[in-house]
Amino acid sequence: MESYKIFIVEDDPWYGEILEYHLSLNPDYVITRFTTGKEFLANMHRHPDLITIDFSLPDYTGDSLFQKIKEINDQVPVIVISGQEEVSVAVKLLKMGVTDYLVKDDNTKDILWNSVIKVRETGKLKKEVASLREELGQKFSFNKSIKGQSPVLNKIFLLMEKAAKTNINVSITGETGTGKEVVAKAIHYSGDRKRKPFVAVNMAAIPKELIESELFGHEKGAFTGAVARKTGKFEEANGGTIFLDEIAELDLSLQSKILRVLQEREIIRVGGNEKVKLDVRLVVATHKNLMEEVKKGALREDLYYRIIGLPIELPPLRERGNDVLILARHFADEFARENKLNNVTIATDAKDKLMRYYYPGNVRELKAVIELAAVMSNGQEIVAEDISFTSAREDESFIKQEKTLRQYTCDIIKYFLKKYDDDVMVVADKLDIGKSTIYKMIQQKEILV
Repeated sequence: MESYKIFIVEDDPWYGEILEYHLSLNPDYVITRFTTGKEFLANMHRHPDLITIDFSLPDYTGDSLFQKIKEINDQVPVIVISGQEEVSVAVKLLKMGVTDYLVKDDNTKDILWNSVIKVRETGKLKKEVASLREELGQKFSFNKSIKGQSPVLNKIFLLMEKAAKTNINVSITGETGTGKEVVAKAIHYSGDRKRKPFVAVNMAAIPKELIESELFGHEKGAFTGAVARKTGKFEEANGGTIFLDEIAELDLSLQSKILRVLQEREIIRVGGNEKVKLDVRLVVATHKNLMEEVKKGALREDLYYRIIGLPIELPPLRERGNDVLILARHFADEFARENKLNNVTIATDAKDKLMRYYYPGNVRELKAVIELAAVMSNGQEIVAEDISFTSAREDESFIKQEKTLRQYTCDIIKYFLKKYDDDVMVVADKLDIGKSTIYKMIQQKEILV
């Protein structure tokens, strides 16, 4: 736990020493004692977390010193300790904004101990609230939560802005790993519902026999094992957003119930009769084509029109151009920060290798590749040898580049030259081409060795 700085302002050395000793029993507390208000004020630049002041100092009264403190820092909590038992004095100071008012007696040190604990806990909660507010305002701003500057991504940002301004249902499609949940969260936290719950449910991860209870909740005794009432995901999301990931995996038998919930804006828990009114924004996601699912009979057409709302199709990473390098840099920095490592650079040959790959696993795969490369690097720079792709579809990355035949030829020769330590004779033999062809391409700087 972080240290907690407490300033004690007390002109009685003996009494001040008692307070200091008692509070110092907590090793997290760092105590500094002053005997005059002037000396104390000269040290306010050290930013104490809490201040205790004697009401009657030789150079300041409690209220005048408190006023000075507020002028310097109106957020720091102040506890006044006084020999006066007059209620009017305590009321005056509390109205001025002091955190607590303690009367000096045999129990003061114990009361102060408890008061400091309460003040510290309150301060911690205030910081957490401030941090959450900052997150709500910043964390999910589109260009901060979703890295990239490609034209296709900018089009997605425009659609997300439109979605955030209304409560229209949103359907997000795209290959696995393109960031569908990140987009859903960004829309939620950028809209009017941002202070309400965001509840994510992976439809493919819940057993068929449990999904109704998971979504709608159940009453006690509804079935064997239902020992208490359970609140479902829709009810948890009330006022906010429910995100149904892999919506195309929803069993046909439950699709009619989901449709009813969306139409009636209410749920009935399994085994119950009480109708629970809902105010929920729906965002769904899938890697499948929902209209194709309708044509196949796997998705009800009426449900399709209920959930389609504003469609957002996320592009695969291979279509986002230089975003690959922007994301790679971001993931490398993030990994270094989380593991307390020095930031690493990405070498040119590594960038080339990253840009040539197909990324069947999209952004999620790139993140895993970069984290492994950071571990395998020398701690200063990621080079091509540090990058390894393990996808079974890695071979597709080469042909998907749509280069000219000459460019493909150059790439193949460069690969084999590197593999066989620039031995032209061996490469010519392996590829069954004339060595003069390779030398000519080297001379014309089509191939750099």
